[in-house]
Amino acid sequence: MVREANVKRAAAEKQLKEAQGKIDVLQAEVTALKTLVLTSTPSSPNRQLHPQLQSAGTRGAHKHVGGHIRNKSASGPFPSSLGKPEPSSVSIQPVAKEDREVDSVLYAEFLMWKENPSLERSSAFLSRIYREDIGPCLSFTRSELSQLVQSAVENNSLTIEPVAMSALPMVKASAVECGGPKKCALSGMSRLCRHRIKLGDKGSYYYISPSSRARITAVCNFFTYIRYIQQGLVRHDAEQMFWEVMRLRREMTVAKLGFYLTDQG
Repeated sequence: MVREANVKRAAAEKQLKEAQGKIDVLQAEVTALKTLVLTSTPSSPNRQLHPQLQSAGTRGAHKHVGGHIRNKSASGPFPSSLGKPEPSSVSIQPVAKEDREVDSVLYAEFLMWKENPSLERSSAFLSRIYREDIGPCLSFTRSELSQLVQSAVENNSLTIEPVAMSALPMVKASAVECGGPKKCALSGMSRLCRHRIKLGDKGSYYYISPSSRARITAVCNFFTYIRYIQQGLVRHDAEQMFWEVMRLRREMTVAKLGFYLTDQG
């Protein structure tokens, strides 16, 4: 009986120790998240808030980013080169340092917007970005669906989720407008679509190609950041905010041109 009691006591002590450890971990996570909300920006993001930046091995499903739900990417890595050159034939080029210079007009528009930040596009700051970046980035072949996507992004009601390729349903003729596992609903091009989007509470899902996903994500990231500014969550000076906005504008331009990253591994 004494031995049995000792076994039970040891088991209880082990469970208590494990529970205390879990509590410590949860408390640390809460502290980290509080710090994150106050200091994180897209230029130095916390990968838990920006799942599109995480590798396939570390990203969890259904991460929420500023209202836009993103999920684990199912796309593959960039194809490697077909042959490795001999070490003697490799020439190492010096890495150029990127420099930058504030554009006085853009900076003045940003400062004016920052005085009373709003998501209304009537300001010179947002009007320019809509015209030069957001509009072109979300301009797809299917114009009507493009407008719906832009509205969902603006309303913070767009969901992106991965598609289980092994469990893809057959696409009926009546649902062709939603694309399919091998046809992007936005571009109309034949592509392997590993993700789909949902607009608000509508029941339809639209399959999208990796390139279309990158373009939507780039615009979502921009809106996420300016919402942070609007809510007073960004603890940076005006010039740092301005350069972060410029970086996000560049990401939209790059995505529009067809460049996008894929998960490694």
